[in-house]
Amino acid sequence: MSKQKLLEINNLKQHFEISRGNVVKAVDGISFDVYKGETFGLVGESGCGKSTTGRTIIRLYNATDGNIIYDGVDVHDKKSKKDLKMFNQKMQMIFQDPYASLNPRMKVSDIIAEGIDIHGLASSKEERMDRVIELLETVGLNKEHANRYPHEFSGGQRQRIGIARALAVKPEFIIADEPISALDVSIQAQVINLLKKLQKEKKLTYLFIAHDLSMVKYISDRIGVMYQGKIVELAESDELYSNPIHPYTKSLLSAIPLPDPEHERTRKRIIYDPSQHQYNNSEEASLREVKPGHFVYCSENEYKRYKAENQ
Repeated sequence: MSKQKLLEINNLKQHFEISRGNVVKAVDGISFDVYKGETFGLVGESGCGKSTTGRTIIRLYNATDGNIIYDGVDVHDKKSKKDLKMFNQKMQMIFQDPYASLNPRMKVSDIIAEGIDIHGLASSKEERMDRVIELLETVGLNKEHANRYPHEFSGGQRQRIGIARALAVKPEFIIADEPISALDVSIQAQVINLLKKLQKEKKLTYLFIAHDLSMVKYISDRIGVMYQGKIVELAESDELYSNPIHPYTKSLLSAIPLPDPEHERTRKRIIYDPSQHQYNNSEEASLREVKPGHFVYCSENEYKRYKAENQ
């Protein structure tokens, strides 16, 4: 059975002009697909452009160039307010900072019900409140929490409120932008398990953005590795971890600590040196399929070498 593409990113660019003539290429021509029902992980060090990618997809930023096609429709085509409203209902975002992403002056019930009100998903106050309580219970909270304010909750509880808010409009696709990086390690696992459970129950599709490689492996079906605004490697999760090809991916994976003192004593960090890629003017680097389903950003000469090494 062929997979159904839900999201198609073609040559996406997001450039910011900091000052006259000084442009930062935060996202510089990336392409990937997300299939219905899967979790696509996007990883890389801070500042590589992964969060900017997520925010551009959901139209928090207007793309500099490229296409974002969601369910066959170009997201950045000029749309009517009605079309935008429909798109916003299908795609939601869970933000990195559970402290900054919730309005401190609003009660939890109003934070969660904001989307319900905008999209007219409740016909009465009773139905609205029933829906809020149902959502709270879905994310592991209870109805007593509805009348409290965000400052009365822990970081993990706030992130659960953020997840309930994203679920309120019954979306199909959720962009989770580093949803666990601000949480304690013990709480991180709870939130990840909740996201996996919700995906199964509600048939959700995720774009999961993070820099914690071990957590990304646990939740993702396929992973794209970003470096300086480009995707340098893309493969299925197990394949990427067991057989990294791009030197930057090897460097990232060598930095993952393991809870094994013997391994930690002998672990050798691989330092990535971008100058090893000497592309001349006649060579164009692009994302090429080195193995079935395993893509690497490389020149034609590098491609031949990677292909020979991975026969």
